[in-house]
Amino acid sequence: MRATRERMTAVAAAEFFDFQPCSSLGLPDPAPLIENLATGVIEILLGVREVQQIARWVTEPVYELLLGRSLSARRQRALRPERGVPGFAVGAVRTCHPADGVVEGAVVVRSSGRTRAVAVRLEGLDGGWRATAIRVL
Repeated sequence: MRATRERMTAVAAAEFFDFQPCSSLGLPDPAPLIENLATGVIEILLGVREVQQIARWVTEPVYELLLGRSLSARRQRALRPERGVPGFAVGAVRTCHPADGVVEGAVVVRSSGRTRAVAVRLEGLDGGWRATAIRVL
């Protein structure tokens, strides 16, 4: 019985100290953050930006995913003789609000030989927006 109570206390403490969801009402416009995250993620995948620079706006699983992709991008970039940054343009941000405290957005990113989309899911956590999912399509 005591072990069960200790486990329940540990779970309650973890939930208490974990990110707390919040309503969209008190949060800023998410479009600039989605645009900045899309730019940052593309630069991370090109190997020209450190993942730590966007760490405050992403959750831990997203950070770890980007960190793994960043390491391989940096290795590939080091092997190339030309190390210039390829130019790209970020298009308009499209957002939808599937639930209170949740925003999903997409941004089209164009470069000289490729067009991609970056999809971002933001959730209101601890009074600010945090990316809980980022995908480059």
